[in-house]
Amino acid sequence: MYNLKYNLIILEEIMKKFGLIGNPLGHSFSPLIHKYLFEAKGLEATYELLETTSSKLESRISDLRLKKYDGYNVTIPYKIEIMKYLDEISDEAKEIGSVNTICVKNGKVIGYNTDYYGFKRELEYYKIETTNKDAYVLGTGGASKAISKALKDMKANVKLVSRHPVANMIGYEDLKNTNLDLIVNTTPVGMYPNVLASALDVEVASKAKCIVDIIFNPVRTKLMSYNKNSYNGLLMLIFQAAEAEDIWLDRVYDIDYDKIISKVRGDIGE
Repeated sequence: MYNLKYNLIILEEIMKKFGLIGNPLGHSFSPLIHKYLFEAKGLEATYELLETTSSKLESRISDLRLKKYDGYNVTIPYKIEIMKYLDEISDEAKEIGSVNTICVKNGKVIGYNTDYYGFKRELEYYKIETTNKDAYVLGTGGASKAISKALKDMKANVKLVSRHPVANMIGYEDLKNTNLDLIVNTTPVGMYPNVLASALDVEVASKAKCIVDIIFNPVRTKLMSYNKNSYNGLLMLIFQAAEAEDIWLDRVYDIDYDKIISKVRGDIGE
């Protein structure tokens, strides 16, 4: 009995514990993705959904300082708000203006942005052309900032699209008479459970040469159904998750991503 109790204590100390902060989180595939990533690396680790209100964000960071968790991901709607509770913010997250990955290093709580990396990797994986292409990013939240930077770094001509446009943005009506090489939806419109909603009508969406909707649940959104050359955000989620783990664990792992992608797709019925 003593040996069993001792072994359980040792296992708890060895096992890493991570979580996702956001609200709502019922749609998330992140635990499934991290499970397969942990298995591929031979790691003993858990990943929890930590549905959180705005008033509890600071206490979540306190839990990290107290080593109750080894790292967090952050999703809608807290990628910007969470930044004020951090000790340091990485250069790429500062430039983007949002954080989606957090851990403690040398006693400091540091925020990073791996959405940039994840989106870029998805475009490369699908061989979506960006150089000198007109790319329209729907939405102006935390994810849109990372995606806009990725597109600019991939030499696309980027325009932000907003229902309330300000300087250097355009409105949705402006898309009707525009060359649409690429549309990227970063809004939650169409996300489960509101699966019948679309960020664009069929008239605009159908004339785009390519659409990437970073929503991943459902795997085929209403917006995607309007355009044959369309992709969801599942690969972005997988690649950003892998980058987040490299940051948490301070190590780069060489794993077979095609195998991970295949497993996740099989489980979610894509």
